[in-house]
Parts: sequence; C-alpha cells; structure tokens
Amino acid sequence: MNLDGLKGKPRLLISVELKPLQGTRFQPTGFPDIGAATYDSPDGTKMLLVESAQSMANRMEAVCWDSIGNSPVAPLKGLPYVAVNDQTGKPLTNSMLEAHRINSAYILDAKDSKTDKNFGDRFGRKKENKPFGNPERKALVELLFKYDVGALLHGIFMPDYAGGRCRVARALSAFVEARRVSEAVSGGVKNDSVSPSNKEEGGASKGYGNVPYARSEYTGEITAFFSLDLAQIRGYGLGKDAEKLLVALALFKIRKVLNEGLRFRTACDLKAEAIKITSPDGFVFPSEEELSRELPALIRKCKETHLLGNSPSLTETFVGKKDKKAKGEAGISEDDVEGDGGEAE
Repeated sequence: MNLDGLKGKPRLLISVELKPLQGTRFQPTGFPDIGAATYDSPDGTKMLLVESAQSMANRMEAVCWDSIGNSPVAPLKGLPYVAVNDQTGKPLTNSMLEAHRINSAYILDAKDSKTDKNFGDRFGRKKENKPFGNPERKALVELLFKYDVGALLHGIFMPDYAGGRCRVARALSAFVEARRVSEAVSGGVKNDSVSPSNKEEGGASKGYGNVPYARSEYTGEITAFFSLDLAQIRGYGLGKDAEKLLVALALFKIRKVLNEGLRFRTACDLKAEAIKITSPDGFVFPSEEELSRELPALIRKCKETHLLGNSPSLTETFVGKKDKKAKGEAGISEDDVEGDGGEAE
C-alpha cells in the first residue's frame, strides 16, 4: 500500500459514478415535512440529494461492523471503540453505531466495570469559563484516539464539555447526489380481500379496506463524492503512525461502502462504476484487499506507542440502575434527522 502520493496534500477528493443495480429508477433520501431534496445547480441543472453526509457517515461505520459477531470486521480487530453492556453483560450499544458516538448518553453515563466511575468523567466536564485552547484540544484528540478512533474521522460534538467547545469536525465526509433528474411517479394499492370498502372497524386509519397510495422515484446521473481532510489529520499532532492508520482506515471505509454498502433503501440499490481521483493527481487508490492486509499491522504499531499503549480495543461498561435524560438534546440540529455520525461544524 503506497500512500506517498498524499504527502503534503491538503485533501483527497474522490468522485464515483453510481448506477441502479437494475433498471433506471431509484428512491432518494427523504426528510420530514420536506420529502426529497431537489434543487437547481448554478447553471440551472435539476439536482437531487440521494444520500446526505450524516447518513453516509453512518453507512461507512456500519460496513465496518460485524453484526453477527458483534465486533468490528476482521481487519479492524483491536481498533479502540467504546462498548456498553447492560447489567447482565449483554451488549447494548457502542460508539461505532451510536448516532452521537461517545456523546451518547448511554456511553457518557455508563459505569466503567473496573473503576465504577462514569465513562464521561474521563473527559472532565468543564465549566464555561475554563479555557479550551490548543492544549485542551490536543488532550481531547489523544483521548479520542485512545478510546474511539472513528471519532477523529467522523467528528464529535460534546455540548456538556468545555461550554460546548469540545468538538472535532468531520475529517472524512461523503454525500451522494444526482443531476439531470426526472421524477418517476407511480402508485399502488393495499388490497383488502375481506372488506375492500374500508368501512369496517374504523376504516383505513385502522388498516382496513383498500388503501391507494402514490410513490415518487427518480432517474438521473448519480455520483458519490468523498472528501478526506489530510491537513486536519496531520493537525491532530499524533505522529506519522497514527496519521497513516487514520488515512488507511478512511480509505478502507470508502472502499468497503462502495463494495457492499450501496443498498441505501429497498428501491435504491446502486453499484459503483468509474472511480475518479479528483485530487491529488496521480494517487492510486488501494484496493480493499490491500487495505485489509495493512490495517492490522498499523493497529499493532499504534498500540506500541504511548498514545494507544495498553488501551483496550473494547472498553467494557455497564448501564447504571437509574435512567437518565439523554445528553445534548438541546443541541440536536436538523442534520440529525437521519442519525448523525457525530458531526461538529
């Protein structure tokens, strides 16, 4: 795996042509009270948002999780993340799958099985008048690298810490859009062979009777865009080994989602066609196989450094007896409608 082409470059930009696996129609993402997000480009081209940045962050994490084995996929074994078990030891959730990563109430308020302290205490709740400059940010980055490496790629916002200044923006971002779109309107009916008139037992509102419905899909030229902020990763100040691990992990996520994570919805099953490296020129995108071979060694190497040291790949915690209000509810934005990967902008 050769990453020399990325040295000193500020960004890695990738665009990928996508096509429906069958036919020409696809179903885009939808938003409450809005529906499909259609808009015009500056030149007047009809555009459509197919998959949002926050949803793509979730998808890039989901393909890295083995739901059967309840652990990261094989090449990522040993990568730090935070898991929460209930009081019986049954897995409850973890920072790779939680919408707000370690800012999840289930994680921050969970008791550590070894110390009996809240996991969130490791980050130290800070008052508004406490500083949060470069030293504090560096300490946060090191904690994230130790406990939740993915947060340094997908971002994190912790409004209860440092007066809401405890945040890391996305380093890896992606979205899918379509151009020159046309709406494909169709419909159907839910048939009731017993009582088609829907006058029985409360009618359609109770699920009885024939119920017609409308359906909107689209056709168009679909493109997935990926951006990796290399300057931000170098700015973490974690050293060359950590930088290489973060870049390789980001590339693995991109490859993985392109290879097996493009079934966004039942009526939106896509396949990757041409992959184009927009910047930097000449960079050769490693295959998933190459990245799978390299990542275990990179994880081991980082564990030998002071940053990972003896940190566990799995921080076992358990849920306390008392239910607590979710953290950061007031800070949830419209980007969280589909489930955010912890973005802080």
